[in-house]
Amino acid sequence: MGSAVTESNDTLLGNGVVGILAETVNMWERRAPLTPSHCARLLLGGGKSGTRVNRIIVQPSTKRIHHDAQYEDAGCKISDDLSECGLIIGIKQPKLQMILPDRAYAFFSHTHKAQQENMPLLDKILEERVSLFDYELIVGDNGKRLLAFGKFAGRAGLIDFLHGLGQRYLSLGFTTPFLSLGRSHMYPSLAAAKAAVIAVGEEIATFGLPSGICPIVFVFTGVGNVSQGAQEIFKLLPHAFVDAEKLPEISAARKLSKQSQSTKRVFQLYGCVVTSRDMVSHKDPNRHFDKADYYAHPEHYIPVFHERIAPYASVIVNCMYWERRFPRLLSINQLQQLMKNGCPLVGVSDITCDIGGSIEFVNKSTSIERPFFRYDASTHSYHDDMEGDGVVCLAVDILPTEFSKEASQHFGDMLSKFVASLASAKRLVELPSYLRIACIAHAGRLTSLYEYIPRMRKTLVDLAPIRANPLPHKNYSSLVSLSGHLFDKFLINEALDIIETSGGSFRLVRCDVGQSIDDMSYSELEIGADDTATLDKIIDSLTSLANAHDGDHYAREETELSLKIGKVNECGTGNSMDKGGPKVLILGAGRVCRPAAEFLASYPNIYSNGANDNNTDQLHVIVASLYQKDSDETVDGIKNATATQLDVTDTGSLSDLVSQVEVVISLLPTSFHAVIARVCIELKKHLVTASYVDESMSKLGQAAEGAGVTILCEMGLDPGIDHMVSMKMIDEAHARKGKIKAFTSFCGGLPSPAAANNPLAYKFSWNPAGALRAGSNPAVYKFLGQVVHVDGNKLYNSAKRLRLPELPAFALEHLPNRNSLIYGDLYGISKEASTVYRATLRYEGFSDIMATLSKTGFFYAANHPLLQEINHPTYMGFLDELLNVNDISTTTTNVNAEVSGGHDDELVSRLLILGHCKDKETAVKTVKTIKFLGLHEETQIPKDCSSAFDVICQRMEQRMAYHDDEQDMVLLHHELEVEYSDGRPTEKHQATLLEFGKVENGRSNTAMALTVGIPAAIGALLLLQNKVQRKGVIRPLEPEIYIPALEILESSGIKLTERVET
Repeated sequence: MGSAVTESNDTLLGNGVVGILAETVNMWERRAPLTPSHCARLLLGGGKSGTRVNRIIVQPSTKRIHHDAQYEDAGCKISDDLSECGLIIGIKQPKLQMILPDRAYAFFSHTHKAQQENMPLLDKILEERVSLFDYELIVGDNGKRLLAFGKFAGRAGLIDFLHGLGQRYLSLGFTTPFLSLGRSHMYPSLAAAKAAVIAVGEEIATFGLPSGICPIVFVFTGVGNVSQGAQEIFKLLPHAFVDAEKLPEISAARKLSKQSQSTKRVFQLYGCVVTSRDMVSHKDPNRHFDKADYYAHPEHYIPVFHERIAPYASVIVNCMYWERRFPRLLSINQLQQLMKNGCPLVGVSDITCDIGGSIEFVNKSTSIERPFFRYDASTHSYHDDMEGDGVVCLAVDILPTEFSKEASQHFGDMLSKFVASLASAKRLVELPSYLRIACIAHAGRLTSLYEYIPRMRKTLVDLAPIRANPLPHKNYSSLVSLSGHLFDKFLINEALDIIETSGGSFRLVRCDVGQSIDDMSYSELEIGADDTATLDKIIDSLTSLANAHDGDHYAREETELSLKIGKVNECGTGNSMDKGGPKVLILGAGRVCRPAAEFLASYPNIYSNGANDNNTDQLHVIVASLYQKDSDETVDGIKNATATQLDVTDTGSLSDLVSQVEVVISLLPTSFHAVIARVCIELKKHLVTASYVDESMSKLGQAAEGAGVTILCEMGLDPGIDHMVSMKMIDEAHARKGKIKAFTSFCGGLPSPAAANNPLAYKFSWNPAGALRAGSNPAVYKFLGQVVHVDGNKLYNSAKRLRLPELPAFALEHLPNRNSLIYGDLYGISKEASTVYRATLRYEGFSDIMATLSKTGFFYAANHPLLQEINHPTYMGFLDELLNVNDISTTTTNVNAEVSGGHDDELVSRLLILGHCKDKETAVKTVKTIKFLGLHEETQIPKDCSSAFDVICQRMEQRMAYHDDEQDMVLLHHELEVEYSDGRPTEKHQATLLEFGKVENGRSNTAMALTVGIPAAIGALLLLQNKVQRKGVIRPLEPEIYIPALEILESSGIKLTERVET
């Protein structure tokens, strides 16, 4: 009977049935390893052969961020019983009684460091013959962990601390805008929380902060994901980052303010990012800081953070990994002395939650419901309130769950790439190497890489001074320290084998395990032997091992051993195009291309059904550009991507390249599309573009249809995502027997609020000429049954104010966007909708300034006589010419009486006299813009400028470009008014997309690039999967396109928020 059960259980591994655990460790744990959309994609990818994910069973949970019904809608089964599942996944470790035998489990187990508190879990895993995969051990080609929540911890940790900071300042007698900010979990989304922070920032920028608490300096420790997440939130506030060396200068302003008892307000915060270089100094004053030396020999360094950094900090945001062998960041004694000296430190946000660690007085963790405690250094006492002396401390150990929705989405985006392999593998050897390495136990035994765990369990003792007497039964002993990549490279196994095979024994006295592949681990072993010869032999062998792995080259103590090895790349597969997988050609190498290439190159299981079910070849991407350097930069670091040089006007070379692929994506300018489309039609290859369908493309529709080719156009953001969301909303309303009464669509690419730091609150990531020309396009739309025409020369004057209740921090305006009427026809609502309106978004005030610049003549593209002369005028001289300075009457008493003297006032007067502005406020803003652009400067205009339009384009390109550390933003908002003939109340349907630019692995992707490039890539993906049946020149208006495309977009992190009001 027993054998029969074993045989039955054995077949569960690789059966394609996945179970999702209900999280039980913490009442606040609402995350899920996979969202419903991830589950839907995995189930759609399951083949009839049963080699992938066939079923998903979800344990019911009333607190999980995604409701059970959402999983049911995605095709999952809801049941407490996971006995049918071969693979069971969760976030945190399950209760021991929930672990079923002979299954595969994946979660954060916290066992590979032999953590004593989790050894009962490991015992249960081994007893039940479970295959245990630990997320913490899954690393990518670059050695970085692929499954982590670091940035979400940083984001939530800083928002929560800002909330408490407002309360703390209030207890000290100061009202600040921070007081209105809630804690992270109080907002329905990360975007809503950011909007609230932005609103706080706007209040600071407008009304300032009390001088009595300023300057407010936030010090961020470390540069990893946690620190990046915290800084991401901080950057939403008006701020300036300074180097550590500049902190004393900023602090001097605090002293002056106190001495003068100033009532002036301060309108920004200061940020400072510090690393170990700023925290310690070498004991030898003649030696400079060296990171490698510091990691190997921390005893050579002394702490200086309390002298160089802490005296100037208002807030310390602790984001760094720390081990006990390193000096503390801040000790209790150091804090006591700092407070006696008048240190301005108000609080500590210890996002790492390292109890008793780098910040010694953080001696306990806090909870989401009670996130703060107050530490009074003068009395060494702890309090649970905000009143009284001391610093407030936050040390919540489960911060990412406060943004459960986004954290789950982020985590599942990565995990979903591995689930199919884990669910279908019947044997460990069938898995790729990076998953095999993450397997701690299998079939009742520890895998070979983790055989050190029981050795460590037997010998691990609490930190204590080394005893004078030797190990039991051994006459001689010595202390050996091992530092290096001990566990991630499994050198610990080799070291312990040397000790035991030589007849020695050991006791593990200290063990600090690095948290990433870049962090070295440190262990202290007390080694025992029967005689000195054996002990010497062991130490010699360990030394040889160290030397074999490029050991430390600094002088070392006799009993110290340092192991250092280079990174091992376990899961690289190369970029060879000879593997026979499907191929996509991307034409172009601009910002938009990289997100498209990254998406396609990393997408698993391209062929999800049909005849290609058994094809597991990885998709390959070819990026072709006119210059090889540009295409090389686009694919740099992307697996399965190849760069090549191509001139698309060379039809022969273009045909050769197109013939090698299944789908082409053209992200080149519109003028090239028709040429590319003709080649694709001739070779019967599908094509995707993000551009509007123009006349040249429309003419190719019949030829494409006849060739069985799909040319999918307008597959970007606007047009693209806007189409798909519109049709989804319209089709759903029609399905419910509703009639579209009004359709309005707003979309804009804007700087993030933190980057909107010029008078126009706008920036360019490319040449501004195209955007400026768009400002003179005529527009037509329908409003309440009337067709409204807007002359291109009056477009800016037609701008109207817009406020979105769900995004109260954004002060916006909208301008009509070209011909809205054609969208009534495209969407099939022309006859029923009395309002059809599409608009472009800008920050409020943009259009008034642009209208004034237009009237001034800066947008005239005709050659200007002054710019045809050999010697070009200065910007100031040209401005005088445009403002007719010599023709203005001197009888301007009334105007000049309103302003005081000065050049700025003179410019304001000119604009008003000429009638270019509707009021003085607009004139003042326009003058600020003129000065910001340098159009008033006494420098000569470049020779290549022949028109006023050239001049302002040149200046805008120079002065209004994004800096490397600035984010852009995309905001899309649809509103649909739906009425019903059966008496149901009229409904207002809304959908909103807010996306910010991102920086990942040191690379930045703009929000515009993401929201254009990824939809285009999704279009190619759907064509590869034969999910688009229509042929010819088409737009993404049909359910066969927009339903799967929007689902994939959401799983990629680009998600719309929808709501219905009555």
